Amino acid sequence: MMILVPAMGVPSEELLQDTLKSIGVSFFALAASFTFFWHCHKHSNYLQFHSLLCLPIGLMTYALGSMAWSHTYLGGVEAVRWFVFSLILFLGLNSLTNARVTYLAWGIHLGGVLAALWAALQFWFDFKLFAQGPNPASTFVNRNFFAEYLVCTLPFSMLLVSRVRDKTSAFLLTFSLGFNVAALMMTGTRSALIGLGLLVLLLPAIVFLYRRQCVSTGWRAGHCLALVALFIAAVWGLGSINTANPKLIAESGYGNALERATQRTLSMTKSSEYSTGSFSIRTLLWQATGRMIQAHPVTGVGAGAWEVQAPLYQEPGSQLETDYYAHNEILQLVAEYGLVGWFFLLSLATYLAWAAYKTWSDKTLEGQREAPLRAFTLASLLVFLLVSNAGFPWRMATTGALFALSLSILAASDARLGAGKSFLLFSINCKSHCAVWALSATAVCTGLALYIAQQAIECEAKLVQAIRTALTIAQSGHPNDPRWDNEKIKILQLMRQGIAINPHYRKLTPMVADTLAGWNDWKNATWIWESVLDSRPNVVALLANVARGYLKADNFQKAQEYLNRAKKLQPTAPTLASLEVMLWSRTGKDREAAVRAKELLRAGIFDYDLVQAAYFLGLRNRDSELAILALQSQIKTWPSQATDGWLKLGNIYASVEAKNETKAQQAYTAALEAAPPAYGTATWAMIPPNYRAKIQSRANPH
Repeated sequence: MMILVPAMGVPSEELLQDTLKSIGVSFFALAASFTFFWHCHKHSNYLQFHSLLCLPIGLMTYALGSMAWSHTYLGGVEAVRWFVFSLILFLGLNSLTNARVTYLAWGIHLGGVLAALWAALQFWFDFKLFAQGPNPASTFVNRNFFAEYLVCTLPFSMLLVSRVRDKTSAFLLTFSLGFNVAALMMTGTRSALIGLGLLVLLLPAIVFLYRRQCVSTGWRAGHCLALVALFIAAVWGLGSINTANPKLIAESGYGNALERATQRTLSMTKSSEYSTGSFSIRTLLWQATGRMIQAHPVTGVGAGAWEVQAPLYQEPGSQLETDYYAHNEILQLVAEYGLVGWFFLLSLATYLAWAAYKTWSDKTLEGQREAPLRAFTLASLLVFLLVSNAGFPWRMATTGALFALSLSILAASDARLGAGKSFLLFSINCKSHCAVWALSATAVCTGLALYIAQQAIECEAKLVQAIRTALTIAQSGHPNDPRWDNEKIKILQLMRQGIAINPHYRKLTPMVADTLAGWNDWKNATWIWESVLDSRPNVVALLANVARGYLKADNFQKAQEYLNRAKKLQPTAPTLASLEVMLWSRTGKDREAAVRAKELLRAGIFDYDLVQAAYFLGLRNRDSELAILALQSQIKTWPSQATDGWLKLGNIYASVEAKNETKAQQAYTAALEAAPPAYGTATWAMIPPNYRAKIQSRANPH
């Protein structure tokens, strides 16, 4: 599992990368369960139970219960996630001896190397095999997800370096460790780079502290210095190769991994990052989550329901609705699970503190033998919890599996050290008939997993095919050409089939509706948006889109209904103000619409739709003041459309209603000055002849 899942990805976009990884982790865990209980069926075994198991099982139980009163689908997803987590923790507890952990560490290290290889190829050569977003993402779709996983593998790589007997293997491991660090630096993920800085201090200290437990023999100081030199040379040499990835070049220019890591680290010292950068967005998310916790301190909002409830706790006017997670696992857990989440976090923190103390203080022969393994595992968990404060690694399949395995390593070590009195560690005899029941349950779970996997693959394939076809039509430049009619029918068929399988796919489904609206197919766009609203009723952007769709269809009652729902959530959102103005102007309330539009424009609360609606409303009602306000807002806010705005402004000043020849001439002159050189002649032709003569005579007075 730990070799293949990080390394495997989807070449096409018809299956999400983490869906594939989730399927992989689930089936590997179930296969391990079947193997384990088959052995118990043949040979009677004592099963170990650790109090750590109560933590994910408690979250799973809460998630199942929250399905009855919160979001049923998302609660079910959370329950499945914590079930797989509990299963991995249980199996690791009962099978990972000190010696077997070495094999697991090899799997973790090799999986990290293979994932890093894909990332390095993407960074150096723009390798395009795997679909991804922010580069280089390896097989993780997003470079942050990849970096958060890779940094957590580094302590296990160091564990291997300290355990191998052969010096050649130690040098090869050191070089591959340097390669992984260079790949991590290529991502520029700041939370992972902070974790890397922490490990640079922590891992050598662990090696030095437990140097007597290293199994390699015949090592001299020169060997150790050579390993350090090789590691530095690997990081420096591989990190000095410049990128050839066009996306990264466009983002930060030509550069290498060392420069990228340095720039991204230094960016954390810039105040602009906290006011306009990604951190500022995360701050808004965390503040909204804090208000959610304050409103639901006991029960939480329900497992997985953060994204459903988040819009209710946003600051007025802020738009966080494209985010599906709080980008802070600790805050999100408390917001969703309430007191159960607090219990999980406090219990986990207490256990880890005790485990660290036990590792440090146990001076017995067995304790010292276990200490390096425990110390490296605790280091991995430390950086895992660090990156959990700026992302959502618990919800990513590979990183979540590593979390469960790390806890199982510590729990199994507790069992070997006889920690039963401290943390409720006990054993029961698993007889043959118990193993048969466990095998039967595993078979049922495997059948369910097969069904869920098949449904997920089919649903995502249909939705992605519809998205790709819709984008192809939109990018053709002639989306309403009759030659696309059959493809449009296919899009709608795929959407109906995909939504029938899973109506909760907010990440993909609205993309098709947005594209359909782009070529004025508002009818079909509206029902697709409504299907998402059934699952996510508090997303203002979707409510506004549906209201706009009904407005286009002249169904003013439904448009007003959805507009009212949106205004309850975000009463000051500019897009809702423009919708209200358009709705009033379409229902014979021109006077109210004009007054409201002027108020909004003067207050600076507007978007592009409001500006356009106000301009046409002003023309229709011969309200030159409103039309002028709209055009002035357009020119100031959207400089790329300044030429068009100045021309229209000149026409208004030249009209009978707002006759002002001086201002008209000034507006036409500004249009010429704003026009790109290639469009100068066309702009000149749009100016009325009498004003052309005045402008020309002013330019050439003699």
